Amino acid sequence: MAKAFKLKVLNPAEALLEVHEAAWIHVRLVDGTGLTIYPGHAPLLAETVTAPLRYADDAGKHVFNAEAGILQVDGDQVTILTSGEWEAEAAPKASAVSEERRFERLARDLQDRLDEEADSTLGSVLSTGRG
Repeated sequence: MAKAFKLKVLNPAEALLEVHEAAWIHVRLVDGTGLTIYPGHAPLLAETVTAPLRYADDAGKHVFNAEAGILQVDGDQVTILTSGEWEAEAAPKASAVSEERRFERLARDLQDRLDEEADSTLGSVLSTGRG
């Protein structure tokens, strides 16, 4: 693997996962977005949610079920500080409430953008019509 980084998932007592040459990692952030990190990623500090952490190395693609935590990208190392690992059978299902909130937030953002464009267009029409 030409370019890689070290991946560590730690809880207060031990290292839960150590990958010496990860090609990429995909995590779910607290704002609902997914983030994929490749070698050379800019430094970052972010909060993750309880969700499958996906990564790849020379052996292939893998999934690690990580509890919510803090993600740090620093140079050639990605570290996730978490309280632990959850069992796949007890995996949390996507909350309808959180999905609804996310949808409402996206709808508000879109409506705000549309309102701004409408105001701008109306202002342009009014200013050119007065000439």
